[in-house]
Amino acid sequence: MNMSKSKLTIAGAVLMTALALPAVSGAQNRADASRQPVQYGADSGEYTPDGFSLRGRAEVTQGGNRLRADAIRGFTANGELNRIEANGGVYFVTPDQSMKGDRAVYTLNDGNVVVTGDVILTQGKSVLTGNRLVYNVRTEMARIEGGGANGRVQGVFYPQGN
Repeated sequence: MNMSKSKLTIAGAVLMTALALPAVSGAQNRADASRQPVQYGADSGEYTPDGFSLRGRAEVTQGGNRLRADAIRGFTANGELNRIEANGGVYFVTPDQSMKGDRAVYTLNDGNVVVTGDVILTQGKSVLTGNRLVYNVRTEMARIEGGGANGRVQGVFYPQGN
């Protein structure tokens, strides 16, 4: 990182303030993951006037959810983190599902994670493929749209117990 120590300290304080979402005390269920603090790490990063930028093994976690990519940008408005964009080798992993794609955008206000480009959604042994997936971290609902040469969603589902 090419920052002086004072700029790094200020940037770290601003990032921690921007990324700190109210945590719920006591036991937490997965449905309130969007209200948990956001943590991050990468090989390098920088503070920007509108947020932050992470590169090289970039990772953002919130509760039991993890977003990993080659590069991640976080965007703030009025000191609040409101959007995270991930590019290159994107993985979004929840306690029950794994989503892979080329790009992802997580909007914290509505809890939607939109994964695009050669999307693969797995849950256990079941697999679903398409070109666009919308997953909501609050409701844990996923919607996938067509892909491939024929524009169709494809998948294999295994009943529980198999």
